[in-house]
Amino acid sequence: MITIDVRGLPRSMTESALQALFANHGKVFGLRMSKDLFNGECKGFAELKMEGHEARQAIAALDGSVQEGSALRVSVHSGRKYPRR
Repeated sequence: MITIDVRGLPRSMTESALQALFANHGKVFGLRMSKDLFNGECKGFAELKMEGHEARQAIAALDGSVQEGSALRVSVHSGRKYPRR
């Protein structure tokens, strides 16, 4: 199982739309999307869990792709914690 980081998501992205986008490349076992507490909009990043070969295929296909005018940055999760702002 590989955790994938997705950055650059448009604010209008929903969990179901993101799930469907990655499901084209294999089964998504888990998804966490960061959302604004007040309006529920996507904050631009998410993590997904997929099987190894499917995760690598999704990364290759979706890194640099454009969704609703936003270029996605898709990579293997580095394990690094991001500071809170």
